[in-house]
Amino acid sequence: MTTEYEDVGEYSTEPSRDGRIKLHGPDGFEGMRKAGHLAASVLDMLAEHVQPGTTTAYLDDLTREFVFAHGATPATLYYRGYRHSLCTSINHVVCHGIPGPKPLKNGDIVNIDVTVVVDGWHGDTSRMFIVGEPRRKAELLIDTTYEAMMAGIHAIKPGVTLGTIGAIIQEYAEERRCSIVRDFCGHGLGRLFHDSPNVLHFGERGEGPELKPGMFFTVEPMLNLGRPDVKVLADGWTAVTRDKSLSAQFEHSVGVTEDGVEIFTQSPKGLHKPPYAL
Repeated sequence: MTTEYEDVGEYSTEPSRDGRIKLHGPDGFEGMRKAGHLAASVLDMLAEHVQPGTTTAYLDDLTREFVFAHGATPATLYYRGYRHSLCTSINHVVCHGIPGPKPLKNGDIVNIDVTVVVDGWHGDTSRMFIVGEPRRKAELLIDTTYEAMMAGIHAIKPGVTLGTIGAIIQEYAEERRCSIVRDFCGHGLGRLFHDSPNVLHFGERGEGPELKPGMFFTVEPMLNLGRPDVKVLADGWTAVTRDKSLSAQFEHSVGVTEDGVEIFTQSPKGLHKPPYAL
């Protein structure tokens, strides 16, 4: 199937037609830089608060106040009925965990996923945090997840296919005995929260849409220590590993440039990379 692309006006908020992939210009890159910077700043702000005894509901409150104070909006707030400004996924929760009153415990791992809207542009990012003293197997999973994401991102440039990016991520993870969750994927974004293309974190080299300058999308692999199978709980949001194995995820929003890639959601404080990375 031939992939179709469309150069868009920077203020287009219409969904892509027939799966067409939008190509943005300089104004789009500038908008995404501002949105990505604020999203990453949220996670930087939360870092000191991720401690034993803290509730994820408190982290959610901090985020909502921080984002509004910066003249922006949490994209998830009332999105399809969701009532929070964050997703907080703890231990065997794969993604879309709902903030609540249960305190974090020593040794927990938690993914915090935030999306903000700044002047109509979406900055979407997530990061893993360890609560208190880490467990070695959790450290290894988090290291592998981060490095798998970055291996895929480093390969992004015009002419490479999305299948190649997915294959690189999959190969890195599976060589280190982690499994790739296949039920969820990255996505195009920009003036829309979710747009074309879907960005799979597994695949075959050379397959899938070809990358072109101006494409914006997320890279957000989810890795499990056990099997890749997941299930969604009765709340309709929370996805967990079926075998209750630990799960981890990192996410960046990126743009394809003329000769490579720009990461919009790098941490302003340099906290995007785990301090315990191998």
